[in-house]
Amino acid sequence: MSSINRFSSRMIATVVSNKRVGQYHQILLNVGEMVNTCKPGNFVAIRVGGDNAKMILRRAFAISRVSLTGPYGGSMELIVAPFGQGSKWLCAQAEGSEIDLIAPLGTAFGIPTEPVRALLVGGGYGSAPLFGLAEVLKNRGCRVDMYLGASTGGKIYAPMEGKRSVNVLKIYTEDGSMGERGRVTEPIAGLISEGLVDVIYSCGPMPMLRAISDIVAGSDVVHQCAVEESMACGVGICMTCVLPVTDADGNVSMKRSCIDGPVMNGANVAWELVGKIPEAHL
Repeated sequence: MSSINRFSSRMIATVVSNKRVGQYHQILLNVGEMVNTCKPGNFVAIRVGGDNAKMILRRAFAISRVSLTGPYGGSMELIVAPFGQGSKWLCAQAEGSEIDLIAPLGTAFGIPTEPVRALLVGGGYGSAPLFGLAEVLKNRGCRVDMYLGASTGGKIYAPMEGKRSVNVLKIYTEDGSMGERGRVTEPIAGLISEGLVDVIYSCGPMPMLRAISDIVAGSDVVHQCAVEESMACGVGICMTCVLPVTDADGNVSMKRSCIDGPVMNGANVAWELVGKIPEAHL
């Protein structure tokens, strides 16, 4: 494995809780001392389908948060949408089931050494990792505001939990069914112009991440985003999760989201080339 995953290990974890929360499942795994190496932005690769499954590759899931307290000891929380075959299998696992996983994987969000004004922007259930991040930032003395967005209110994950983690929580839905009507990215330009934001942490659909990067461009605000590319293996082998990234000299190369990400500097992603092959690689 890459040195970025030097703290990762494989283990058999036990499902201690599996609760339906709106359209999603909140799954709690007993992972023991593994929580000591997990950071906000890391993900886990899970072997899905059971021993007789045809799904050979593991599935990657963002780690929502970890905890050393509580009745289960070291626990890892996952927020899973039962959409694909692998995620449906995971959501169907009962308490006491055993899960084969590798964690922690990928790059984590950078945590400032001094207090800053942080804006956390989440789209749909992609916002789940931001709750654990908010707790870390608050413990560092940062002001933390969170903006959550989705097409409809049913896709906003645990809004009440967000209120407990941040200074200000705002919700935006495109159909106006919860919070304010509109896109979650709309107020960001005004916040930046008023000097109310130092760093933006984002997690959600790729169009949302690109929109934030476009808004931030030309300002002093740093944008750390957890990219949403499909990760078939999670450990840098299969090359299915590559993204075009620009280096300091302006050269574009394809980077693996699972190794060089999922957390990246939004300013470095060549968003206009996502889904395409850069000319340098033709």
